[in-house]
Amino acid sequence: MKSIYHILAFAVVASLASCGNKENTTTVDVVEELPIVTVDVAHRLDVPQSKVYTANVEAENLNNIAPSTPNRIKKINVEVGDRVRAGQELVLLDSSNIDQLRINLEQIEREYNRAVELLEIGAGTQQAVDQLKSQLDAAKTQYANLLENTVLRSPISGVVTSRNYDPGDMTGALPVLTVGQLAPVVKVILNVSENDLTAIKAGMPVDVTFDAYPGESFSGKVQRIYPTIDVATRTFEVEVRIANANERIKPGMFARVSVDLGVLQNVVVPDRAVVKQSGSGNKYVYVLKNKHVTYTRVELGQRFGTSYELLSGIADGDTIVITGQSRLADGVEVEVQK
Repeated sequence: MKSIYHILAFAVVASLASCGNKENTTTVDVVEELPIVTVDVAHRLDVPQSKVYTANVEAENLNNIAPSTPNRIKKINVEVGDRVRAGQELVLLDSSNIDQLRINLEQIEREYNRAVELLEIGAGTQQAVDQLKSQLDAAKTQYANLLENTVLRSPISGVVTSRNYDPGDMTGALPVLTVGQLAPVVKVILNVSENDLTAIKAGMPVDVTFDAYPGESFSGKVQRIYPTIDVATRTFEVEVRIANANERIKPGMFARVSVDLGVLQNVVVPDRAVVKQSGSGNKYVYVLKNKHVTYTRVELGQRFGTSYELLSGIADGDTIVITGQSRLADGVEVEVQK
């Protein structure tokens, strides 16, 4: 009996020992799966450099019609929008003082002529003649100024663009009327960056579009480039003139001016390669090298079709990731999908 109990006890111990050894020797190998990406190659290509600038239309010439001295307005002959010709009478001012000035001028002129006659017969002096001559010149100037400020005329042919007073008002700091010349050209002033300035030359053609005329393009030309920079915006002013013989283009219209700046060789990548950093305006591209990716910041140029021009960040021939970026981070090893 005793030997049977010993045999059973030995069997139980042996069984437990066997199970324990099996647990100790079992291992689980965990293989981490690499992110799968597709790639493309960045290439340097000829990229047309065209910039579109926005500006408001201005009249070629703008004249403010105002007297040189304050006076009361008797009559205004035109309204805003009226066409006027050069030399046309636009405003009549109070002339109550002009008759008195004319009488005074005629009196001084008679005294001057009498003094000249007396000098010729030896009964007068040169000093008296000179004094009267000075008075006569001053009276003529005063009379001419008042006469000029009694009738205000337009120095140019154009359109009345603003009116600031009514008959009976005294003239003040503002002009009575403003006349703008709209033909044969109007102009816009562009603000051009330092980088683009060297590519813009006086006389180069441009294309102009307006929201008021969808689908139409108007011809323009760079007239002049201003020589000083605006320190606040770091831009130069460039004046563009636009043909406007039929006066369809009006001052104040919003214009888009397209300027051809030539061709540059820049790197071009598919738009799918460009990743925007969350919370900022920065753009990045993942570059693949030795099975690892590098998070590379880029500067975008133009977008055309499904591609982007890159101004910096990526070199010609770099291998770039175009899909699978959501699982990536800088320095991560990846598997390229064949």
